Amino acid sequence: MVYREGLRQRARVLSDAEFAAIVWVPRLSADERERVRSELMVTLAQPGDSICRVGRPVTFWFGLVEGLLKMSNDDSLGPIMTFAGLAPGGWFGEGTALKREPYRYNVQALRKSLVAGLPVETFHWLLDHSIGFNRFVMCQLNERLGQFIAAREIDRLSEPEVRVARSLANLFHPGLFPGVGQLLRITQQELAYLVGLSRQRVNLALATLHEQGLIEVTYGGLRVLDLAALRAYALPSEG
Repeated sequence: MVYREGLRQRARVLSDAEFAAIVWVPRLSADERERVRSELMVTLAQPGDSICRVGRPVTFWFGLVEGLLKMSNDDSLGPIMTFAGLAPGGWFGEGTALKREPYRYNVQALRKSLVAGLPVETFHWLLDHSIGFNRFVMCQLNERLGQFIAAREIDRLSEPEVRVARSLANLFHPGLFPGVGQLLRITQQELAYLVGLSRQRVNLALATLHEQGLIEVTYGGLRVLDLAALRAYALPSEG
């Protein structure tokens, strides 16, 4: 498994298009934007690469430009529990960066992914200087709390259709993952890793959601047709 040192060796500056697509950049002043532009880097993570690992010190605040990541617990403590899937446009680890504490979770690439990193010192500099950035981080923390509460609820559900529907709704969260839009590039096996079900069970659940007009399964991805219904999804027998 390749750790963050390998990712640093592959790092490069962001293209103009990549930088312009970062959701919190428009909130910065010209001076703040100039500093961030010079220090923000992006690297290519291969499937299985670790972006964050339990016990390692925080040195960057991360965002996902392209690809798919999984946030999970330390596998040395027992069965792996997936806390969240991380989709394009999302930024993560702000709580750890704020407290400057070692990571309490792992973040791993499920597919080839472009990951941006802002040095933690620049992250704190923005907190000290930018009201707009502070508001973004506060919104992130609030949305993240809701995401983890939803993840705990999903973990207790036994019906595959409900688990898949609620998990997909989290991945299409417009606030946390603005780069997704209506189409998410994900395979059924990748979704199975995130949901904690077999690929066969996920396939059946997706077929049910498709028949109900909530999603459309396309080549290499999924399109959401009714996000509100996915968020509130329950089997007919439950309601």
